[in-house]
Amino acid sequence: MPARYDALVVGSGPNGLAAAICLAQAGCSVRVLEGSETVGGGMRSAELTLPGFVHDICSAVHPLAAGSPFFRTLPLSRHGVEWIYPPAAMAHPFDDGSAAVLLESIEETASTLGEDAGVYERLVKPLAARWEKFAPDILGPFRLPDNPLAVFRFARHAVHSAEGFAARHFRGNTARSFIAGLAAHSMLPLEQPVTAGIALVLNILGHVFNWPLPRGGSQKLADALSGYLLSQGGEIETGRYVNSLEDLPAHRAVLLDVGPRQLLKIAGEKFADRYRHQLENYRYGMGAFKIDWALSEPAPFRPEKCRNAGTLHLGGSIDEIARAERAVWNGEHPQKPFVIFAQPSVFDSSRAPAEKHTAWAYCHVPNGSMMDMTERIEKQVERFAPGFRNLILSRHTMTAQDLERYNPNYVGGDINGGIQNWRQLFTRPAIRLSPYSTPADGIYLCSSSTPPGGGVHGMCGYHAAQAALQCLGGG
Repeated sequence: MPARYDALVVGSGPNGLAAAICLAQAGCSVRVLEGSETVGGGMRSAELTLPGFVHDICSAVHPLAAGSPFFRTLPLSRHGVEWIYPPAAMAHPFDDGSAAVLLESIEETASTLGEDAGVYERLVKPLAARWEKFAPDILGPFRLPDNPLAVFRFARHAVHSAEGFAARHFRGNTARSFIAGLAAHSMLPLEQPVTAGIALVLNILGHVFNWPLPRGGSQKLADALSGYLLSQGGEIETGRYVNSLEDLPAHRAVLLDVGPRQLLKIAGEKFADRYRHQLENYRYGMGAFKIDWALSEPAPFRPEKCRNAGTLHLGGSIDEIARAERAVWNGEHPQKPFVIFAQPSVFDSSRAPAEKHTAWAYCHVPNGSMMDMTERIEKQVERFAPGFRNLILSRHTMTAQDLERYNPNYVGGDINGGIQNWRQLFTRPAIRLSPYSTPADGIYLCSSSTPPGGGVHGMCGYHAAQAALQCLGGG
């Protein structure tokens, strides 16, 4: 029986949609199968609290989408994406009422870092200027780089721990804490190697692309990607869960936007023992606890400049942030968690009824945690925005286990698809020449459990599609 499709893609997250688009652009017949009733994976929006209040269920702020070498080639604006650029990408307030602020201008950002302003400018300017050269090389599998000098200049800083990097380059607490907050997105203790690299990528993106928000919510980005796929002749079927390869229509290749556990469940019998063993021993990291709020007013952050930031890092000093992240890594729930806070409705009036607002925050928790961190998160917000609790009209919370129930790829609440330390950064999910190809012919992995890992950038899907096309011959 001839194959009905050149390729099937299981899962419609950013990587699944990116893979399908690449295949369709190459002339392949491709169909996306999505278990939920809507596309998007981690790019969905819904009224989680009260009617008229639109919340992003998972991803909400998109520096990696704006800077993605693949997404930037797509006409997303023609399919409904309107990027909103807050005046400040991120602000990091301190207890004395000051704040470090990430702005598009490197000089203006440096001016908020006190005694380390000059060092910051000299360090960041060359890296930001070369983003276009080294981004394709670092946002993918380990290989000989196309621009080795640009990659080396980035990597000589990126391989270090955030704590070591901050101590080596900066003298003051402000700049060191600024770096710590960026590095904490890695969901790793800040003393671990490569955490400096995570900080630098997010930092550079803030200068080159800002940290934008899609008007109307992250669902708009998912809808635009799916709309473009359909315009290229691709097909999408929602409400179609795939539990086994036997569930699939005839095809030449299948690309799975799933984690190693789901891959074993769907196709494990096709793999040799060694590959199965590597998948079984794949390591997942910290989980997340998330709150969405409906508010009567914007959060009253004490440093005025914080009110112009789309995202805030709430954790104080580098020592406090490092202590909190280390505690989570060791299986503890910190009393003062590092909190990532976003306030989209300040810049996008479509997110809430007139004169009302939305906000969300999350902190890291041990993998699989069921603990409610609402009180501890709101204390951290109140610490820098006194009176915040008086503005809460309603809240919606998701524990780490809730996140996994929402999306099985978030094992234990790990939104990065697995630990992104030096051992699993380029070899996720297994040590192979191509991490996207499995030992079984025609079966590929395209999720964030492949390089370059978590984030809404689509590069895992892009690289997986390139691997599949080598066997499909372009369709």
